[in-house]
Amino acid sequence: MSLKYSVGDLTIHRVVEQETTFLPALDLMPGLTPEVLSENRAWMRQANALDEQDTLILCFQSYVIKTPHHTILVDSCIGNDKPRPQRPKWNIKTDDTYLRGLAGAGFSVDDIDFVMCTHLHVDHVGWNTRLENGRWVPTFPKARYVFARQEFDYWTEQNAKGPVPPFVDSVLPVVEAKRHEIVGNDHQIGDHVRILPTPGHTPGHVAFTFGRGKDDAVFSGDLMHSPIQTLYPEMSVKFDVDQTQAATTRRSFLERYCDTDTLCCTAHFPSPSVGKIRRKGNGFVCAAV
Repeated sequence: MSLKYSVGDLTIHRVVEQETTFLPALDLMPGLTPEVLSENRAWMRQANALDEQDTLILCFQSYVIKTPHHTILVDSCIGNDKPRPQRPKWNIKTDDTYLRGLAGAGFSVDDIDFVMCTHLHVDHVGWNTRLENGRWVPTFPKARYVFARQEFDYWTEQNAKGPVPPFVDSVLPVVEAKRHEIVGNDHQIGDHVRILPTPGHTPGHVAFTFGRGKDDAVFSGDLMHSPIQTLYPEMSVKFDVDQTQAATTRRSFLERYCDTDTLCCTAHFPSPSVGKIRRKGNGFVCAAV
């Protein structure tokens, strides 16, 4: 399982918090039929994307990217001490897996210059904050946290209707600490980091492209959750706010990077989670490098 990649003048590290069973495949993807599942069962099991009970296996991870100028963390995972009663594996976690993984990649929390969130779901913002003397404080004290404006506005609105716990404990404390930047889709960091709007999973979901003058790597967030969705881009997950839009976005993203040298770094595909998009029939594969 490779945890480190070099491409162009970037070094990319994976920091894995959990790689574990999530939900039954037929439950997570409403468009998946038992017939299509049985046609794909063998390769999915081989890829460690599916267990013997047809439950999907997902990876929950961050990427730390070193550019010539900055150290950037994309998507901060699940986090510790967070009340998540609907998800026993995430509920009031106290393990040191994540911080150990960060240290193993050669980074301390002080080394991160920017934290960038593809979207503000629970498993992408968790380590934005940590519990200190009963208060949520930014985990990465020197970082600027970058939130896409449309995404931030959407969750602000949802949270006003009724508390959204991950927004309350993992986003708002960063805002209160004045460590955040709310940015438009044209935002860039230096000459290496750009935003690619990829709406559907959430209204303001974005991908991030890295590389000087070209996309050496792209971080796709929750544009897709399982490798079966590259083969069948029309197959959305039940957590996509707009399943139709998500499917359209997914196909155009896969077309964009198909048969290029861009490294596609997925949020949830089983290890190695990183590959290059290649055409296969009417769909695509993310081929390991």
